[in-house]
Amino acid sequence: MTAPFSWIRPEPWGIHIVPADVWIDPGRAVDRALVTHGHADHARGGHGQTFATPETLAIMELRYNTRAGALPVGYGETIRLAGGVEATFIPAGHVLGSAQILLEHAGERVVITGDYKRAPDPTCAPFEVTPCDIFITEATFGLPVFTHPPIEEEIGKLRKALADNPGGCVAVGAYALGKAQRVIAELRRAGHGAPIYLHGAMEKMCRLYEEHGVTLGELRLVNDYAKEDLRGHIVIAPPAALGDRWSRRLPDPLTAMASGWMRVRGRARQRGVELPLIISDHADWNELTQTIAEVNPQETWITHGREQALLRWHELHQRRARALALVGREDGDAEE
Repeated sequence: MTAPFSWIRPEPWGIHIVPADVWIDPGRAVDRALVTHGHADHARGGHGQTFATPETLAIMELRYNTRAGALPVGYGETIRLAGGVEATFIPAGHVLGSAQILLEHAGERVVITGDYKRAPDPTCAPFEVTPCDIFITEATFGLPVFTHPPIEEEIGKLRKALADNPGGCVAVGAYALGKAQRVIAELRRAGHGAPIYLHGAMEKMCRLYEEHGVTLGELRLVNDYAKEDLRGHIVIAPPAALGDRWSRRLPDPLTAMASGWMRVRGRARQRGVELPLIISDHADWNELTQTIAEVNPQETWITHGREQALLRWHELHQRRARALALVGREDGDAEE
């Protein structure tokens, strides 16, 4: 008799669905890949076939110049793979197009979350709780110290800093996929109607979001305007740009950073951040444990992040869990 869940096998380069010979978010090129979202530690070019949401495929084409073999799968759509495996793409709430993948085979259900968050986000579809037998979760912020405040509070800090610095600008470091667009959309939701200035590296991704129905308001490129024009405005740029020569074109900037890691004061100090904004596109500790309780799987597999604390939580709550050792999964500053 076949052992339970022997058809899904964690390997160093990704999760292998053996009967279908398909990989989930593989770290190297394969014949067939199911991709949860467009960040570089989950998506890459070179696959023979890539199954992902239309939004993720568009992001991959923009970022990695992938087009051949792209096979779109909409939210709620089930595809039938070889070997009697079915895969359904479900919103993950991480960034535009991000998906959990429900795999069903031999009467067993496995959900692979990719990266996810539970907090509302106007730029992407919200996470959907999906009961399953095996729940494969990230744990980027899997320590009790990581509790993300309501984003309204952090956007309020940003707007106050702008009001308190009318003669300069506020330069926000934010990653180009997901974080930048979320900060802009939340500023608009809070009533900030003024133009927002962008580093050139942000423009194409912001336009892609708009093409997929995300309203970002008036955006201007910093390079198209004089230094004086930026006074009293918010500038969004890649984190690295705030410390290089490009930042000299900004008038008296107050440096901010939008990241879940801004909860750690030492990281903010190391990066010279004057205004830490705790804004994350990942689940915090409470969201991780809440989600696991709601999904109520037979066993949880942890792909990356702060594994030991989450394993201990499972032990204390008499739940089964194991940590996976996948290569190339980010648990540092990248895209958080």
